Amino acid sequence: MRPVPPSRRTRTTTAVVTAATAVLTAGGFGAGPATAADTAFDRYVALGDSYASGAGVPNQVDSACTRSDRNYPALLNAALSPAAHKDVTCGGATTVHMTTAQNASAPPQLEALSADTDLVTLTIGGNDVGFAGIIVRCVSLGAFNLGGSPCRSSYTWTGTDQLAATVDATAPKIAAAIDGIRRRAPHARILVTGYPAILPDDGTNCPWVATIAKGDAPWLRDTHKRLNTMIVAQAAARGAVYVDTYTKSIGHDICKPVGTRWMEPLLTNAAAPFHPNAAGEKAMADAALAAAR
Repeated sequence: MRPVPPSRRTRTTTAVVTAATAVLTAGGFGAGPATAADTAFDRYVALGDSYASGAGVPNQVDSACTRSDRNYPALLNAALSPAAHKDVTCGGATTVHMTTAQNASAPPQLEALSADTDLVTLTIGGNDVGFAGIIVRCVSLGAFNLGGSPCRSSYTWTGTDQLAATVDATAPKIAAAIDGIRRRAPHARILVTGYPAILPDDGTNCPWVATIAKGDAPWLRDTHKRLNTMIVAQAAARGAVYVDTYTKSIGHDICKPVGTRWMEPLLTNAAAPFHPNAAGEKAMADAALAAAR
């Protein structure tokens, strides 16, 4: 049972907060998140990286942090209508940027928190494991060996899976980020999201969309799941709530056509490559809203 913060407004009768309808231009989706019943938060702070900032999703309102006004924190805020809301998510953020400035307009993210913050969302870890570099390497190597597993070989030639080791080494960094939130916002409900599916969950590839080799696709899927599993464990160990954004995203990966996919391929104007589009951000908002109740 989650503690009820002193600052939380309580309701004795059923109340429904209706999300404002957001016209989402990418992926053909137009509805905002579902409504929230019997849930009230006073001060909501959103922390995290480009999957939370909505990199490339129209409309971009902070170019330095690739932040969209239709990212999942904005949709969650519209659904919950807290008295105050801060979104300091920033593309490229790592756990280091919880306590260190990322750029001139992005101070340490944890500075957005206060003792009366009662809801926090956190999406972090992908850049700690080197998400961008992994994609570049795998797409580049796959172009020359689509039937093999050149990317996996490049990360495991020593006999150790370097990506698996990096994911494991990121665990204490996620733990420290959650602990930092707890120190600054001791009464907050902390929602820690995982990452939605980028590639097909069945391990197949789609070289016409992204030159990821046949043998690399299932390995990358498993690495992705390893990251999410690690985040689950760190959230649970620290009393935070894990938000599963992966399960419902199955079948909406980069290999799917426009209107079905929630994740964008390499060539796109609907979001940053290999990132959630507006429909993907909506799905993340829905998952976070369900966890906030």
